[in-house]
Amino acid sequence: MARILDTFPDPAFDMPGNGTIVLAGGCFWCTEGVFRQMPGVTDVISGYAGGDPKRANYRDVCEGDTGHAEVIKIVYDMDKVSLGQILKTFFWLAHDPTQLNGQGNDIGTQYRSAVFYADELEHAVAQKYIKQLSEARIFDHPIVTTLEPLTEFFTAEGYHQNYAALNPGQGYIQGVAQPKIDRTRQAFNQ
Repeated sequence: MARILDTFPDPAFDMPGNGTIVLAGGCFWCTEGVFRQMPGVTDVISGYAGGDPKRANYRDVCEGDTGHAEVIKIVYDMDKVSLGQILKTFFWLAHDPTQLNGQGNDIGTQYRSAVFYADELEHAVAQKYIKQLSEARIFDHPIVTTLEPLTEFFTAEGYHQNYAALNPGQGYIQGVAQPKIDRTRQAFNQ
């Protein structure tokens, strides 16, 4: 995680974006819970990206051999938040961008850190921000987040949507997701 969270840098290069972005940062229950706390975000949809369309389902993706990542599609109000601010929250609060192919005990390429860009604007903002964070040595280890073209987004099964809020007593949510959600609420004074 970042050494000094309260001084995490804003992106030097930023754009409004196109109102949606697809991000992978480990289990989608955690990242979805984080972004539901962010001002300007209007919806967060858990899903899969980066693999065989025929195998875009939870059971197959969990096997780790489909090429998919668990992702979230973030829908945001471009008048209230920028693409760069979404990426700042992603790198700062939502996950550890220095862990290769996993987050904590969730191990496998399906839990990789990735920005699935839909166009060259998203690619450029993400690429420049990763470079900025790397050059500033914000993290103790190198950032391993990949930039992958978004070919298709597959919505996850209904029971995965808004999972953290609907299942607050579930052990994984209490131990892994809720601390990230609480940290995000604190960061945005909620």
